[in-house]
Amino acid sequence: MNINEAQQVLLYYRPGMAGREDPEMLAALDLAKTSPELAKWLAEHCARQELLCEKFRQLSPPPGLREQIISEQAARDRQIRQRPRKVLAMALGAVVLLVVGGIWWGHGPAENSLVNYQNRMVGGALRSYVMDLTTNSQAQIRSYLMSSGAPSDFKLPTGLQRATLVGCAVEGWQAGKVSMICFQTGRRLAAGTQSDLWLFVVDRATVSGATDHSDPQFSRIHDKVSATWTHGDKLYLLTIDGDERTLRQYL
Repeated sequence: MNINEAQQVLLYYRPGMAGREDPEMLAALDLAKTSPELAKWLAEHCARQELLCEKFRQLSPPPGLREQIISEQAARDRQIRQRPRKVLAMALGAVVLLVVGGIWWGHGPAENSLVNYQNRMVGGALRSYVMDLTTNSQAQIRSYLMSSGAPSDFKLPTGLQRATLVGCAVEGWQAGKVSMICFQTGRRLAAGTQSDLWLFVVDRATVSGATDHSDPQFSRIHDKVSATWTHGDKLYLLTIDGDERTLRQYL
């Protein structure tokens, strides 16, 4: 097992989790004990998970939610009992067909699909993270990414010159690595926030269904506006804490 393979396994690891008897998980944890690079990555991964868990623990359901759920379920139950049996049988048959079809044709997008890639990268940017290198020097960032085996020959959009480089990080994706380049737009940042504009660069071949458009394709991911495009053999994903109009000025 190499470091990239261990990272893929450890993505499912949570601090204090049970089930450490899993052979692959044990092998990945053992590798982290001897690899400083993997140990650092695992520590940052655990820190993000602990922060996320803490945020979930702080959530509380709205008042009256339990009563609303019970009331709506009771209403649905009454509707079902009132339907003719023939209609109900047809509905059940349709459900069976959907289930069988789901098993036959698959359970959703491939693991390395564009949608999964976008969700994972943007989700990581919006959660707490630690930059591997903090600097406003593009040359230092490219040098670090190259030494880490991540894409370093990327082409920055002209508009990104309006933003300030603040650092970078290397993220894992499938069998490869993703360059995460962090910027600040000059707007006031929330407490504990390191940047508000992120560029992700990955080898296009590692993402199934990657867009072949050189012009940015806009979408909303985790309620944030993002632009995706390709240049050469690289896939680019630019995300901002703002709206599409704000993002366009950095392209």
